[in-house]
Amino acid sequence: MTFQNACLGEIAYLCNMKQDIAQQVSLREKIGYSLGDAGANLAFQMMMIFQLKFYTDVFGLEGAVAGSVLLIACIVAAIVDPTVGILADRTKTRWGKFRPWLLWTAVPFCVFYILAFYNPGIHDQAQVAVYATVSYVLLLVVYSFNNIPYSSLGGVITSDIRERTSITTIRFVVVTIAQFVVQGMTLPLVDHFGQGDLQQGWLFTISLFAVIAFVCFMITFSVSRERIQPPPSQEVNIMEDIKGTISDVPWTAMFLLTFSLFITLAMWGSAMSFYFKYNVDQKSLYDFLRMFGLVDDISEAYSVGFSVFNMMGAVVQFLGVIFLSRYLANKHGKRKVFIVCLSLCTFFTALFYIPSPTDVGLLFTLNFLKSLAYAPTIPLLWAMIGDVADHIEYENYRRATGFCFSGIVMALKVGLGLGGAVAGIIISAFGYQSGNVQVQNESATEGIRLVSSLVPAVLFGVGVMALYFYPITKEFNERMQAELAARRRAFQNSEIK
Repeated sequence: MTFQNACLGEIAYLCNMKQDIAQQVSLREKIGYSLGDAGANLAFQMMMIFQLKFYTDVFGLEGAVAGSVLLIACIVAAIVDPTVGILADRTKTRWGKFRPWLLWTAVPFCVFYILAFYNPGIHDQAQVAVYATVSYVLLLVVYSFNNIPYSSLGGVITSDIRERTSITTIRFVVVTIAQFVVQGMTLPLVDHFGQGDLQQGWLFTISLFAVIAFVCFMITFSVSRERIQPPPSQEVNIMEDIKGTISDVPWTAMFLLTFSLFITLAMWGSAMSFYFKYNVDQKSLYDFLRMFGLVDDISEAYSVGFSVFNMMGAVVQFLGVIFLSRYLANKHGKRKVFIVCLSLCTFFTALFYIPSPTDVGLLFTLNFLKSLAYAPTIPLLWAMIGDVADHIEYENYRRATGFCFSGIVMALKVGLGLGGAVAGIIISAFGYQSGNVQVQNESATEGIRLVSSLVPAVLFGVGVMALYFYPITKEFNERMQAELAARRRAFQNSEIK
């Protein structure tokens, strides 16, 4: 071996070692990246849990009208998603492809978030519906320009399977904290800031969340790094990116899974706020909460009870993500864990049909079991989509991370709108009266009961079925990542020579 060849071999070895080391991500970067999703979830959780009820009880829209607003806005905004993915894939800045979008969208995101929960003095119901639709579309569009690049960023931070699972685990630990804050603190903050004025209470609460979201986006932009690049020989070809993505079987399975999941989550989340106010006996809820010293007056039962219900679910999910998700995924693989846990979640969701108005303890028990079953799946969805982006590159020798994630976000967004719309339409069809009335008729409470249990359980079941068509097992993923790593090393070696 000549001295020159020996030197070249040593350089190639060092480059390979450098690449392996580069896939390791510091805890600081993992937490910093995770804060971006925490910021987005300060809005997303609000849309999923409170948007429908806000439209009916604060804006005064009929349930079917409010549901239609959610659906129309989500469909209109979803049309933008593929374009966002294409733009993000073709962005070239000194900060990378995806990071700069967090910087560019931070202020518009916060402004449109506030406007979506604020009535500037409109009283005519038709005009209120138009304003609600336009403001919600604007929020969802800027959400796409923020969250699709953010999600894509998670797919290029590292290709290491365990590191990717670690990042998504930490990401959803942080997200669960944001969920805890929104679901548990929103109603008490509205009461505190509003002092009887709901509009003022919501405005101040949303403004506070918007400021926190802005800070989170800035931190993520500052600390995250992009390490995976498209194959160097890849030419710009939009049609090839689209064809390679939508024809990919794992991508189709994840699209259907995401669509069914977020229809279900939006429907169940929206319905439970109605459920606690109209289907749960307030005296029984008050007595249950008073055992723990949480209320002093029966008038606080709904706001405190629903907040405690949400916070308990968030805490259980938080612990489940920390102690179960990564361990189970590394041992059994993401797909298998997702199937088992989502099946259990389907079962426990259906059981919400059973409790009578006075069965408050059973209601909280079911929430504990459902949250525990769902917890391990929370980080896996986005980690699996990152694996799908790798699979598309593996099969087609082309990488279109942004477009891959944009399709999934589109499914998420349409599911979010459809879930809220179906919930609003069903309760309206059963006779729900909007305008923050104190008592609903028996038919309306039955409609609320259905969209809190059996209907979302069926849709969870659709997600379980979609997972059976997802072919990336743990063993396959390990082989795929090894092949992709070998390709990248081969290119580095050819460049050295």
